[in-house]
Amino acid sequence: MKNREHFQFSTGVVAYPIFFVLTIWLVFWFEVRFGYNFSKYGVYPQTLKGLRGVLLSPFIHGDIKHIYHNTVPLFVLSTALFYFYRHIAWKVIIYGILLSGFLTWCIGRPSYHIGVSGLIYVLVSFTFFKGVFAKHYRLIALSLMVIFLYGSMIWYTLPIEKGISWEGHLAGLVTGLLFALLFRKEIAKPKKYVWEQENYNEDDDPFLKHFDENGNFIETVEPEIEEEQLNINYHFTKENPEKD
Repeated sequence: MKNREHFQFSTGVVAYPIFFVLTIWLVFWFEVRFGYNFSKYGVYPQTLKGLRGVLLSPFIHGDIKHIYHNTVPLFVLSTALFYFYRHIAWKVIIYGILLSGFLTWCIGRPSYHIGVSGLIYVLVSFTFFKGVFAKHYRLIALSLMVIFLYGSMIWYTLPIEKGISWEGHLAGLVTGLLFALLFRKEIAKPKKYVWEQENYNEDDDPFLKHFDENGNFIETVEPEIEEEQLNINYHFTKENPEKD
């Protein structure tokens, strides 16, 4: 699969992230408008009932600050995911929600864990490590940009602030790294030049014929073409030739 097929803009690159973000905001609006509190549908670790939060918790947020700080990076990272990794974008999102949510259920404290931050950490981790592993200059540049924008998020995988689900963040970070190792197919490969090919032979390279054994350039001079002496025979006729 050619690299140009990986880096192509389509309506889905922006449409899917917008739909995802709008769905989250719609759920939050419904809570505020009709006075509901969906926090009880979040992940509650090590209880059978709490498993429903694996699917539902990404759409549930505590307040306006919580949803704002989550949906902005979600839109940016998911848009980058659909542009640079469109062939596996849905796998990363769906499996990322499931696996990071399940890991949170396994290691989390006995409390309701809500928010889409677990998926955000999946995207940050996957984007960074996949770019490093792929060794493609565009993907490496994306990895560096992600670190520049969201590198400080690594501290929130530790229990440094009360009320934040660091277990969900840690689960997302581990999930993203795992996906970067597993999803090896359908990833843009770095361009290989002629001399990097396995069947490359230096003796067949016309460019190297211009250099000697020490790497010095050999100036080739085309042999001079000797001028041929042309014997031209002139045949004179009368100005008005007679016809037989």
